[in-house]
Amino acid sequence: MNYRHIFHAGNFADVMKHAVLTLIVEHLRAKPAAFCVLDTHAGVGRYDLTSDPAQRTLEYADGIGRLFGHAPPHPALAPYLDAVAALNPGGDLRWYPGSPRLARALLRPQDRLVLSELHPEDAATLKAEFARDPQVTVHAMDAYHALKAHLPPKEKRGLVLVDPPFEEPDEFARLVAGLRQAYRRWPTGIYAIWYPIKERPAVWRFQEALAEAGIPKILLAELTIHPEDTHLRLNGSGLAIVNPPWKLDETLGAVLPALHAVLPGTGGGTRVEWLVPEA
Repeated sequence: MNYRHIFHAGNFADVMKHAVLTLIVEHLRAKPAAFCVLDTHAGVGRYDLTSDPAQRTLEYADGIGRLFGHAPPHPALAPYLDAVAALNPGGDLRWYPGSPRLARALLRPQDRLVLSELHPEDAATLKAEFARDPQVTVHAMDAYHALKAHLPPKEKRGLVLVDPPFEEPDEFARLVAGLRQAYRRWPTGIYAIWYPIKERPAVWRFQEALAEAGIPKILLAELTIHPEDTHLRLNGSGLAIVNPPWKLDETLGAVLPALHAVLPGTGGGTRVEWLVPEA
C-alpha cells in the first residue's frame, strides 16, 4: 500500500512490459470477436512525468525517453509508441500511459476493460480517469480477489495482466497461487505475469513453482540492463505469459533485442524461452 508507481513510470521495465502488452492486445484485435482485458494492479491510469516524484528519480529518461520522438527500433513497437504519442500531442513528453490507458487506447467498440486497484487514493484517481467511459469498469479491491470476482469474463477471449508492486515478501508465492486459481476458472485466457529481476535465485524458485503448477503453455520473456551481481537494484524485467498468442515467441525474439539496443545500461541482455512448452 506504500508503493507509488509515479517514481518509476516510463522506466525500462515499463517499456518492456507495455511493449509486450501491446503486442498481445494487437493479436486479440486481429479477430472480430469481442475480448476483455483485466488489469489487477491498475494504478492511476496515466502518469505526469513533469511531477515532482518523476523528476526526482528521472527513471523515465532512460526508458520511454529513449524511444519517444524516434522511429520505432522494431516495426512491431509502433502501436505502443503511437499510444504514448497520442497522450502527448504537442510533441513534448509529459504523460506516460499506464497499462489501463494503454489498453484503453487499443480497445474496439465491442471490447471491455476491467480495472482493479487496492490503494484508495489511486483507485479514486483511476475512477476519475475513466469516468463515464462505458467500456471501462473500475473496482477498488485486492488483485487476487479480482481474479476470483471477474473470471471468467462473459467474453470468451481476453488478457489478464497481473503486475504486483512486490511489497509483500511472499509475492512470488501469491502469484503462483493466484494464477493456479485463475487458470482453473478461465483456462483459455491469456495471462501476463510481471516479475522483477533483482535476485536471480528468487526468480528461479518462482519459475520452478510455475512449471510445477500444472499449467500448459507458459512462455518466459526477460530483458535485463545490468549484470546480475547485486540484488540492491532492479536489474531486469520479466513476464511469464500463459497461452501466448501464436508466434509471440518469434516476435519477442526480435523485439526485445531491438529494445535492449536503445536502452542504456551496464550489460544484461534478453531471453525468450518456453518454461512449459506447447503440447
